[in-house]
Amino acid sequence: VSSAVNSMLLRSLKDHYLEVSNMAPPPKMGPPAEFTIVKGALDSTGPVLRKNYKNEEISISVMRLANIAAPDDDEDDDEINQLFVHVEVSKPGQEKALHLLLGLYPDALGIHSVALRPKLQDGFIIDMNKYTGPLFENLDEETRDAFHNYIEERGINESLFPFLQAWLYVKDHRNLMRWFRSVGNFIKGTDAAKAIPGANDPKEAAESG
Repeated sequence: VSSAVNSMLLRSLKDHYLEVSNMAPPPKMGPPAEFTIVKGALDSTGPVLRKNYKNEEISISVMRLANIAAPDDDEDDDEINQLFVHVEVSKPGQEKALHLLLGLYPDALGIHSVALRPKLQDGFIIDMNKYTGPLFENLDEETRDAFHNYIEERGINESLFPFLQAWLYVKDHRNLMRWFRSVGNFIKGTDAAKAIPGANDPKEAAESG
């Protein structure tokens, strides 16, 4: 019985793997102006984009809002299309950096929070035990507008959405392909990528740039 169950599971994993491998990727696009793609970003949880602005280094990390909040039956397209962006602005010789958490849409950008904290090696690491500043919405309108102008001046706006959305698609696709392979390998008890034929399919998305 166990062998039959394993065979059924492996067959299902293979079918889904082949289905995913044949999915058409989004049009390939380069990074936004003045930004460069961080090497190895597809295989890490750290920054995706980086640029220099005067004496500052700006790093951008991104993930889907759906990966943070539990899905809601009532969620609309705006929530599905929202990206959660972490921006780090650092300066040489300073241990702390300015961290901004943003909600990014195809046609808009909103700031959720602004904090001055130590520089990060990986994105989205927050120490909940430390004060990180007031709620952004509680700041007066003039200060909120000034922060929006601050990030706009550094090229952080809704124009980043198309690239970051496409980049996340590639990352999600790679992770899903790897999941089917690794689970299949575990079920079959194989170290090499042989549990699911086509594991080295050249159609698997590669890091763009």
